[in-house]
Amino acid sequence: MSSSFSLAARLRAGETIFIAWCAIPSPVVAETCAREGFRAVVLDQQHGLYDMATTTAAIGAVHLAGAAPVVRVPVADFAVASRVLDLGAEGVIAPMINTEADARAFVKAVKYPPLGERSWGPVRAAPLSGLEQKDYLRSANDLTVSFAMVETRLALTNLDAIIATPGIDAIFVGPSDLSLALSNGAELDPLSKEVEAALDRIVAATTAAGKIPAVYCANAERARALAARGFRFLAVGSDSSFLRAGAGAALKTLAGA
Repeated sequence: MSSSFSLAARLRAGETIFIAWCAIPSPVVAETCAREGFRAVVLDQQHGLYDMATTTAAIGAVHLAGAAPVVRVPVADFAVASRVLDLGAEGVIAPMINTEADARAFVKAVKYPPLGERSWGPVRAAPLSGLEQKDYLRSANDLTVSFAMVETRLALTNLDAIIATPGIDAIFVGPSDLSLALSNGAELDPLSKEVEAALDRIVAATTAAGKIPAVYCANAERARALAARGFRFLAVGSDSSFLRAGAGAALKTLAGA
């Protein structure tokens, strides 16, 4: 089977995967992250600058570089969630999944029957997977990963119901939005005590249910720390943070010359 459709299998086998997060709408940037060794690359349509054209090109570029393309879609845009799977994304991250009803609506869009109602038309997904259409249909629900983002007080209240929704494969924590919610908008602190407690609760509940705990981290040090606490799909900063870090390091060296 094509390496591009192995993300779900690797996660279900218990592997911990560190990922690059791309907001700059350049397929070459996403491909470069994959070629540097990240096993998965997220293309951000919610807060990033990716549109459908750049997303389509980047999915192919990441796939051909041997990594798994994943897309974060805009809030409640489940039509886009279904579309990016047709374009070959291996996973979809849906922001602001706050209730069981939200989770069911997400599953409806991204899973074929009997789990959901995803419309047939894997125009690029089936060729990229290397599968015949009938085999793609038979395998797609298992080979694509649905990440429900938990990032509000309401989502924490409904956490167990969201996790238990058939067809939800993973819970993805957005620590920045969670810190805004838990502080009632008073601070943006993804390292606050309240967020730390919520992270422990989420990873424990998700793991106990046999599903995949995932989280955004601002840097590699934070990613290593949260992996040690049980998270298994972890962003390691963004393309812009990698660029700033590299430029900053070069300028620091030049300043000392």
